[in-house]
Amino acid sequence: MRIDPIEFEIFKNLFVSVAEEMGVTLCRTGFSPNIKERLDYSCAIYDAAGETIAQGDHMPVHLGAMPLSVRAAIDHVAMESGDIVVLNDPFQGGTHLPDITLVSPVFLTRSGPPAFYTANRAHHSDVGGMSPGSMPLAREVYQEGLIIPPIKLARRGVIDENVMALILANVRTPDEREGDLTAQVAANRVAEARLREIVEKYGRKRVSVYAAAVQDYTERVVRAAIHAIPDGEYAFEDWLDGDGFHDRPIRIAARIRIAGDGAEVDFTGSDPQTDGGVNANYAITLSATLYAFRCLIEEDTLYNAGISRAIRVVAPPGSIVNAQRPAAVAGGNVETSQRITDVILGALSRALPERVPAASQGTMNNVTLGGIDPRTARRFAYYETIGGGMGGRNGLRGISGVHTHMSNTRNTPVEAIEHYLPVRIRRYGLRDDSSGAGRFPGGEGIVREYEMLCDTAVTVLSERRERPPYGASGGGPGGCGRNTVIHSDGREEVVGSKAQLRLAAGDRLRIETPGGGGYGAL
Repeated sequence: MRIDPIEFEIFKNLFVSVAEEMGVTLCRTGFSPNIKERLDYSCAIYDAAGETIAQGDHMPVHLGAMPLSVRAAIDHVAMESGDIVVLNDPFQGGTHLPDITLVSPVFLTRSGPPAFYTANRAHHSDVGGMSPGSMPLAREVYQEGLIIPPIKLARRGVIDENVMALILANVRTPDEREGDLTAQVAANRVAEARLREIVEKYGRKRVSVYAAAVQDYTERVVRAAIHAIPDGEYAFEDWLDGDGFHDRPIRIAARIRIAGDGAEVDFTGSDPQTDGGVNANYAITLSATLYAFRCLIEEDTLYNAGISRAIRVVAPPGSIVNAQRPAAVAGGNVETSQRITDVILGALSRALPERVPAASQGTMNNVTLGGIDPRTARRFAYYETIGGGMGGRNGLRGISGVHTHMSNTRNTPVEAIEHYLPVRIRRYGLRDDSSGAGRFPGGEGIVREYEMLCDTAVTVLSERRERPPYGASGGGPGGCGRNTVIHSDGREEVVGSKAQLRLAAGDRLRIETPGGGGYGAL
């Protein structure tokens, strides 16, 4: 079939509209503030081989890794029409246990394989484990929550109540988890209906041809962007503050080799996997790598399977960037993914200093809260991330108080958190003097202070408390973050970047997030 450029644009937008409508469905039908307010989810559609066609503008850390979950579902489960596969296993394409993925086949005929797959991934505020929120300071993945291998949640259109019961029996907030899971089911079903409508209108052959065409176009655009980088090797390294059990820094190193229109990203030299939960599995490392290269592309092109064809990722098994079971991984998805991004962009800045910005805050500032709500006498478990400063760019200062790079969520509104939880937000605003100096300064971080209204278990997973976000082209570093407990008697206690706490009613937790690095000498 000849590819018509006008039809190409129509199909490109049709495909992405399906993924975006999935996200709207998930947001509007989800139960938890994590879904409804922060938008901590991602949606995408895949071809018959499980390769990405299009995805919504959702979470980069989810989307680059989700094809591996789709692959695991295809390889391990024989799917029929109406089936839905659920999984969260970090060593079978998942990221960390709170991120639960649903994969659905789309059959267009009574016989033969699926024509498409739809999938979405949502962060659940609790999936069991040793602490509320399922983001503990753990030494192995089994302590972090319920592990779900690829299994059927629904069979021929009907949810398997036994599987649902098994999941809900292992979480602290079963009503909320069931609501969010059924919202995910609805999102996949909406996508299936839209894909059927598109095929009915345009024909299966034409839809398949244009699905392949958008993937090929993305590959061409990515190869052109890589070809514009001078051939050679570009290295960079950066460090995590620690793993929550040891204070020693953890090295992440990358060497990018550019040859023509292809790139190899080699993480050999990165530290071994650690005792604590900052280990990243291969899916996370791949996701961060593809995201960093996607940032070099100015054209309006879909993020799909075409982006990975020109990029080879080498991540030694057993390292911090390719951890093996039973490594704890809760923080690898949220924190190490950010540092991997910083390292790759730092290496690319050696080749393209005028295009790559200074480092952004480099953390998601994860806070989990849990206990018994005195208003209802029921258990609560809550999770959120907090924005910070974006790095300064050539020609523009960094944006303040936003989520950056591998996170693409909103900051939770004060009204929402106080409505859902026995918590009062005492302070919320931008953090003065946290931005990196430069001709184009970095953005400022955020100050967010929680007052506990009942006894509360708290876990903090954060980064850039010891080592600041780097500046670029002569700009200064951004300000480090800081975590402080203010006890009810007024005594202040600085806690580390990873902390597990028991706070009483009247105690406060103040999170000060990092600012972005500055770009250009003053």
